[in-house]
Amino acid sequence: MDPAMHPSDDHLRVSDAEREQVVELLGQATAEGRLTLDEYAERATEAHNAKTRGELVRLTADLPTSSPGALPGAGGTGPVATRSPGGLPAVGGGGALAPVERMVAIFGDEVRKGHWLVPDRVEARAVFGDCKIELQDAQIQHQVTTIEATAIFGSVTVYVPEGVDVRMTGTAVFGDKKSKLTSVPRPGAPVIQVVCNVIFGSVVVRPPKRKWW
Repeated sequence: MDPAMHPSDDHLRVSDAEREQVVELLGQATAEGRLTLDEYAERATEAHNAKTRGELVRLTADLPTSSPGALPGAGGTGPVATRSPGGLPAVGGGGALAPVERMVAIFGDEVRKGHWLVPDRVEARAVFGDCKIELQDAQIQHQVTTIEATAIFGSVTVYVPEGVDVRMTGTAVFGDKKSKLTSVPRPGAPVIQVVCNVIFGSVVVRPPKRKWW
């Protein structure tokens, strides 16, 4: 095949990691006021449905290649969003990506509950929707589990077992991030780090739902 027929790699199929990196860039742009909430919701939906690099490139073509804001690693740790040769945000570091549990609720609900293996990183994004993460019956495999919770006109609720050490960080703009836990963490308990990015929404950590039978 004549290479001239494909002057770029826009025709290449994209991975879930590339889709999520673009959604993250869109979320940061929204927090900085570069996109409206309606634009974010529309573009985030298109990003999750994208099949080729060209489709993703189009969604970020009018945004800066990097930002001094809250993109992962912008403070000097972790990956930094830059442009790959195909024009997509790329994650630096070159290492293999650890397993990630991803939940996305756009104008809908997403629930993770029951018996499941919890990886060391969980990403939950609610845009005009609700995400519920129930850990009381799950198997927490790591000493430290990070939950990246983004709520834009939506909510992310995390249910954790008694005695777990929960630490909440991040920002809430015209929204809430709060813990409703009352129990004291037990010595050596697993740590759940909840990193919040809230715009007109809420991220709440609660004790397990009470069973009446």
